[in-house]
Amino acid sequence: MLKTLRNAWKIIDLRKKILFTLFMVLLYRLGNAVPVPFINVTALGAYFDTLSNTVLGLYNVMSGSAFSMGTIFALSIQPYINASIIIQLLTIAIPYLENLSKEGGEEGKKKIERITRYTTVGLALLQGFGYYTLCSANGLLNANGHGFLPGFVIVMTFVAGSSVIMWMGEQITEFGIGNGISIILFVSIVSRLPNAVVSAVNNIIANPGSWWIYLLVLIGALAMIVLIVLVSDAERRIPVQYSKRVVGRKVYGGQSTHLPLKVNMSGVLPIIFAQSIASLPATIFAFTGVTKTGEGFWSGFYRNFDTDTWIYMVVYFLLIIFFSYFYSTIQFNPVEVSNNLRKNGGYIPGFRPGKPTSDFISKVLNKVTLFGAIYLGVIAIVPLIVNAVSETARNSGIAVGGTSLIIIVGVALETVKALEAQMVMRNYKGFLE
Repeated sequence: MLKTLRNAWKIIDLRKKILFTLFMVLLYRLGNAVPVPFINVTALGAYFDTLSNTVLGLYNVMSGSAFSMGTIFALSIQPYINASIIIQLLTIAIPYLENLSKEGGEEGKKKIERITRYTTVGLALLQGFGYYTLCSANGLLNANGHGFLPGFVIVMTFVAGSSVIMWMGEQITEFGIGNGISIILFVSIVSRLPNAVVSAVNNIIANPGSWWIYLLVLIGALAMIVLIVLVSDAERRIPVQYSKRVVGRKVYGGQSTHLPLKVNMSGVLPIIFAQSIASLPATIFAFTGVTKTGEGFWSGFYRNFDTDTWIYMVVYFLLIIFFSYFYSTIQFNPVEVSNNLRKNGGYIPGFRPGKPTSDFISKVLNKVTLFGAIYLGVIAIVPLIVNAVSETARNSGIAVGGTSLIIIVGVALETVKALEAQMVMRNYKGFLE
C-alpha cells in the first residue's frame, strides 16, 4: 500500500489534486478557529455542554465543534445538506424540477445546482438568525453585542461562512479528488478524535483499572467499521436478459446483465432524520428550561424520553426503519425501472414485463431495505446501549456515534475509490493492492 501511495504521489495531476484538497481543508480548519464578533465564546461553550443530547449537539458534531465555539464556520455544511435534501424531495413533488432532473441534461443539472445554492443561502439566513436569537436569549453575547447592527453582523457572518464552505466543497469536487462536501464533513468529524483520544488517555491514567473497558470500546468500534465496510458495497443483483434484435445484417442485444440494488441505498440520511426527530423533546425542554431533576409531569416526561433511556432507543430504531423505507421509495421507483426495461427490450427471467416485473422488483426492494434499515439501526443503537450500560464507556471520550462512524468510513471508501479510478486511468495498479 505504501508503494502504491508513492506511485500515486508521482502522478503530477493526482498530486496537484491532493495538494489542492489539503489546502482547502487547511483553510476550512483555520476558519473554524476564527470567532464571530460580539459572542461570548466561553459562556457559549459552557452552554452547549448541556445540549449534547439535543439536535444542536448533532449539529456540533457535524461542524467539528465549531457550532459550540461560535466561529465563522459554525453553521458548517448543514444549510447545504438540508437544501440538497429539500430540493431532492421537491424534485418528486414539483413537475418543473422533475423535468429539469430527468430531461434537462447538463443545463438542467446546472439550474438545479443554482436553485440549491440559493436555498442554502436562505436556510443559512434562518439558521444564523436562530443562532443569534439563542445567544441573545441566554446571555451569550458580549456587552456590546445587543442591538440591530451587532445582530446583523453576526447573522451575515454565519451566512458568509456557510457560503464559503459550500464554495470550498464545489472547488474540491471540481479541482480536487472529488466529493468535496463529503470530505469537509469527514474532516469536521475526524477533527474531534484527537481531543477524544487525549481525554481517554487522561481518564485511563486517573483510573488505571478501567483500561479494559476502553479496550472493549475500541474493539467494538473496529468491529462496527468492518461491518460498515462489508455492507457499504453489498448489493442484491437481479438478473436481466435483453432480447435479440436484427437490424439489417447485424444482431443487437441478447446479452445478460443485472440490476443492482444496494443494501444501504439511503446512506446515513435515515439516521440523521431519525436522530433529529427523536431528540426533539430534549431540544424543546432545553429551550424551555425543563430539567430532568425537577418535579412535575414535564420533568418526568423528560426523564423517560431523554437520549439515554430505552424508550428513546426504541423510538429511534423505529424511526430509522421508517425513514429507510421512505427514502428508498423516493430514490427508487420499481414501476419506472420496469417500464425502462420493457422499452429497451429487457426482462427479468421468469417474470413477464410490466406489472409482474415491477411487483417482483418491489418485493426484492422491500427485503433489501429491511436488511439495510436493521443494519443502520444496529449501528446507531449499539453505542447508545453501551453508554447506557457502562458509565465508564459513556465518559471514555472515544465512543463514536453510529452517524459519525458511517460518515467517516463511507467518505474514506469513496475517497479511496476516487483515487483508485484516477490511478487505473493512468495504468497504475489499484490503490488497495
